[in-house]
Amino acid sequence: MSSNYKILLVDDEPDIVEFLGYNLKKEGYTVFSANNGKDAIDLAKKEHPHLIILDVMMPDMDGIETCREIRDVKEIKDVLIAFLTARSEDYTQIAGFEVGADDYITKPIKPRVFISRVKALLRRLQSNASTETSVAFGDVRIDKEKHMIYKGDQEINLPKKEFKLFSLLSSKPGKVFTREYILEQVWGDEVVVGDRTIDVHIRKLREKIGEDYFKTVKGVGYKFDF
Repeated sequence: MSSNYKILLVDDEPDIVEFLGYNLKKEGYTVFSANNGKDAIDLAKKEHPHLIILDVMMPDMDGIETCREIRDVKEIKDVLIAFLTARSEDYTQIAGFEVGADDYITKPIKPRVFISRVKALLRRLQSNASTETSVAFGDVRIDKEKHMIYKGDQEINLPKKEFKLFSLLSSKPGKVFTREYILEQVWGDEVVVGDRTIDVHIRKLREKIGEDYFKTVKGVGYKFDF
């Protein structure tokens, strides 16, 4: 299955591109590379990769601007984009998510961890491609028609808002949803609430479904992993 996926690596450091490219090719992925934002956009238009791993700190056009431009190009606007950065400041991550990044990978990173993160991102494509009303994530299954969650043989009946929150997060495993987006999608125009309401609902989901499925991204929001 890995060989079906195309990945574009964008970094102005050749050693980084060579190292990551080697490990991706070992897993059977088709790998393309660029060392600047402009070439990355041109190559993405030509090759239509499934995932772009994009360095933030590049000369001329940085990763933030490159991501912003990619999201404005119709034929590639939905590609998965993960930022690769040595910086871990919250404001950098927030800026990335605001222009449409799907995830962050902080370097230096061990090859096994890197490949694991890549696989988690690509699983999202499989999830998005599914049109079934029942979708499984490990031992957890969601039945959207019945509004029910199943963990192993256990049936979990969630209140409406918890179910909507779980449905949203699990719709794109690995994607970080900002607090603002969660409030908009789950609570809409209702008079709420504040960030604390989201935290309480996440805590309840963790208690009922499992701690490991719901990850907090400090200063940004939450994501679902399995």
